[in-house]
Parts: sequence; structure tokens; C-alpha cells
Amino acid sequence: MLKKQARPNAEGPVMPNASMSMSAMARAGMRATEKAIYKYYNDMGKNKGNCTWGAGILAHKGVCSPDELGQLVNAQSVDIVFGQKVAAAEGIVRRRISVTLNQAQFDALCSLTYNAGAGGVSGTFRLINNDDFTGAAANIAKMIKVTVVENGKRKHVVAPGLIKRRAEESAPFRVPALPQSSANQ
Repeated sequence: MLKKQARPNAEGPVMPNASMSMSAMARAGMRATEKAIYKYYNDMGKNKGNCTWGAGILAHKGVCSPDELGQLVNAQSVDIVFGQKVAAAEGIVRRRISVTLNQAQFDALCSLTYNAGAGGVSGTFRLINNDDFTGAAANIAKMIKVTVVENGKRKHVVAPGLIKRRAEESAPFRVPALPQSSANQ
């Protein structure tokens, strides 16, 4: 179902998705994907990736220090920060997408934004705002590499967990638009 475009004020940007929120089903699915780990950990394994905690919450770029690796977090903290990060992702999608999205597309972009960050989604957002949904789907599907540092050298490696996630996030942009229902004719 398409949402009516909302304009906050005469000079403000068109925000056609201003009233949208991530669906409960998509939020639960993302939470299942972002399994809660109640301590700090390196997201690509021992001494690789970024220091992360809870439900895929980035503590900082680069590996955790030995002190951080021993730091525990509780379920309540994970739930609170997960909710805050989802709300932030929703806000970014609402503000930066100027075309009308369906619920599956909005959900997918929120998931992508949560995982890749506002900077990481800029190219995809640009394609979507130019009505290039096929290009956006291809761009999302390619976002499966992360930067790791090994032996003091940075390199890009495929993160196996991102392959399925990006396929799911890109899928709503691969589906052709359905014609309007002619039930009332």
C-alpha cells in the first residue's frame, strides 16, 4: 500500500515515508539475525573485524582491546540500544528517501541502514531516489565485504553472514511493481 506524500512545510523536503515504521515481523527477524551476545566481541572472529556487542551493535571500528573482550553486557542494555538503533535507522530512511516505498522496501532499508550505517547506504539511497530499484537491488547484493586488519594490513573479505542478509534486503527491490487492482471496475 502506497503512503500519501507528506511535506513538513512548504520549503521542506518531500518525505513520502514519514509515517512508516519497521514492521513487527521485520524487526523480529532482524533481531533473530542479530543474535544477542552479552559481551563485547570481534564481529569477524578472533582479532578480526570490529568491536561489537549485543545485537550487532558497533562499539567502535577495529578489534576490541583485551579489556573490552572481558566486558559483559546485560539483556536490558541490549534491548534498549537495539531499539534506539532501529529507531535511528527508521529516521534515516524516512529523511533520506524521497520516493514512496512499500512496507517490505522500508523494512529492508531499515535493516540495511542498521547494519551498514548511514554512510554505507548512501549509494543505495541515491539509486532508489532516482527510481533505479534494479540498480539498488544489485548494489545491496554486492555489499557483502567487510574490512579486516590482518598482520597490520587492511583487506576486504566476504562476510559469510552478509550473503543471505543482503539477498533478503535486496529482494523487495527486485520485484516488479504490481498493477493497480481492477476489482472496482
